[in-house]
Amino acid sequence: MTVACLESLTFGLGNLVRAADLLDERLLLLTRDPGYYAYELDRLPADALDVVVTDTFDVERVAALLRSTPGLHGLISSTDTWTLAGAALTDRLGLPGLDPAVLRLTRDKAAVRNRLHDAGLTRGRAVESAGPDREARGLLLKEVELPLVLKDTAGTGSQNVWLVRDEGELDAALAEAVGRDLKGRLFAEPYFSGPVYSAETLTWAGRTRLLGVSSRLMSPEPHFREEITAFPVAFPDPQRTSLERWLDRVLAAIDYTDRFAHVEFVLTADGPEVVEVNPRIGGALVGEGMCRALGVNVYEAMIEAALGRRPRLMDADLPGGPAVAFVLGYPAAPGLFAGVAGLDRFAGMPGTPAWYPVKQSGDRIEHLSDSRGYAGIVYAEAETAELATHRAVAAAGALRVLTDPLPDPAGREAPGG
Repeated sequence: MTVACLESLTFGLGNLVRAADLLDERLLLLTRDPGYYAYELDRLPADALDVVVTDTFDVERVAALLRSTPGLHGLISSTDTWTLAGAALTDRLGLPGLDPAVLRLTRDKAAVRNRLHDAGLTRGRAVESAGPDREARGLLLKEVELPLVLKDTAGTGSQNVWLVRDEGELDAALAEAVGRDLKGRLFAEPYFSGPVYSAETLTWAGRTRLLGVSSRLMSPEPHFREEITAFPVAFPDPQRTSLERWLDRVLAAIDYTDRFAHVEFVLTADGPEVVEVNPRIGGALVGEGMCRALGVNVYEAMIEAALGRRPRLMDADLPGGPAVAFVLGYPAAPGLFAGVAGLDRFAGMPGTPAWYPVKQSGDRIEHLSDSRGYAGIVYAEAETAELATHRAVAAAGALRVLTDPLPDPAGREAPGG
């Protein structure tokens, strides 16, 4: 029997293959570019899974391919970019899956915020921006007080997000947004101050289990570049219980009844505030970290959910393991990725640090203010998330992500680093 995977997150494919094998399933990866998964594929036996290269944005072509796949009875779509394509395919092929309308809602950040506001689960509404003219600007400021965040309703990876602290910054952000290729629509929402976290949850039949919380250490304002993550954050038991109940209400408010969710939230002085709800397991090394820290392969639950079965993880006792942390490795300057210096230093450091590459030699790195700019991830372990963070940061400090100058259209060399 076969479970298909419509693209995947950069890391986690190995765990997904092992989960499929345990459940007597064959994994089929549909991808536009197998090179994107080079790190994972290079570490798996050549026959560990089936890989088919196709245009995964072409729903008609993928549907035809899946119809001709013998024994297909599940489809996994675990990325933001392919969420809606995956929803269309499960619906069209009659495979187990969430209501496509629910997934469309989760990909509209403004609609999610307003649904939560109507349910009394956030203090602020989303207001869509009509443009940079004076009248539209005035209406926006009337509806959302400063400071505010201006962003794309369907954005990913902290792209097209502007922190607006005064009217001058609003004018600049609105003007800049006009020239951007947004995936959705431009909208404003309140800026909630406080540390950022991600709740890693699993929901089935409308009940949510909080598997743990990841810390999300960001770059200084005004950017929202993700830099350091650790799991699991140690909350006092009463606060953890309160968070789990709140998350259950948040997901119920948007009719999210089944599967993993990665819920980003700010812990303000007045309680938690949702940043966004992602209908998937966490990206980067969050999934890998959950497997190690919880002591189970959480990807088994992903396969079971795709088959329409109640995931055993909903009720399982978790044996636990080391806490984990990772640091995203950004270069000092844009350029063509040229490698990493300092990996030899890991041998003498605690926490068994490791480098997980994302970029390949020669890849362009142009955007350093959001997650498009990191070339790889430094990972480390310890007894607590706090200690794992210290170890990961120490290991990352020993590295330099190298870039060569970008080619200049005029024939001159652009600065590198």
